[in-house]
Amino acid sequence: MCASYGVDPRFPDAELLAEAEESLIEELRAWAESNAGETLRPTGRNLRNLSPIVVDADGRAALEPAWWGFLVNGEPARFPSINTRSERLQERPGALRSRALVPATGWYELKKPDRVWHEFGLDTGALFGMAAITQRGRTADGQWYTCYSIVMRPAPAHLADVHERMPVLIPTAFARDWLSAQGDRELIDEALLAAASLDERVVAAARPDDKGTERLF
Repeated sequence: MCASYGVDPRFPDAELLAEAEESLIEELRAWAESNAGETLRPTGRNLRNLSPIVVDADGRAALEPAWWGFLVNGEPARFPSINTRSERLQERPGALRSRALVPATGWYELKKPDRVWHEFGLDTGALFGMAAITQRGRTADGQWYTCYSIVMRPAPAHLADVHERMPVLIPTAFARDWLSAQGDRELIDEALLAAASLDERVVAAARPDDKGTERLF
């Protein structure tokens, strides 16, 4: 599963949206600089580290701070919700009604049994978008948030020895479709085909530090 990811403000290029969204990219870069390179981890009862996602706002892409993981009955979901399998969405496409892109320059996975963290990203270090589904949720104190879950798929052969699954990466050319097209079985099938076009560009490297270390929330 994707347990943490990062947005490095020094990214040399953006493979997230079309050039028409240059202002959004600069807004995200400014946010990443203020975040000082901190790894992004799931939001929880004691950690409200809301992270930026890209959503469709009346036909325009916009950044919105959001809660990573679902809220149910005023509390973080008791079931795993920070990730959603693409296979589940193919079987139950109703969850695709509301979607987002999660901007990142890399994500972190623990290779077992070595227990060595690895960072994954595109070969150019570019900013990219991970597919996510969203829903509204409220906390016990009545605050409402947009909650998101990153969509995961089986990893290609050259990455599977590190981790068997990876986020569904959305190429620039498919970003608008992911954000605004009708949410049905055809959409997730097309997203998986589009994501496969980036497979050869995804690289992984071992990290000597604890960038991906999970915390209790």
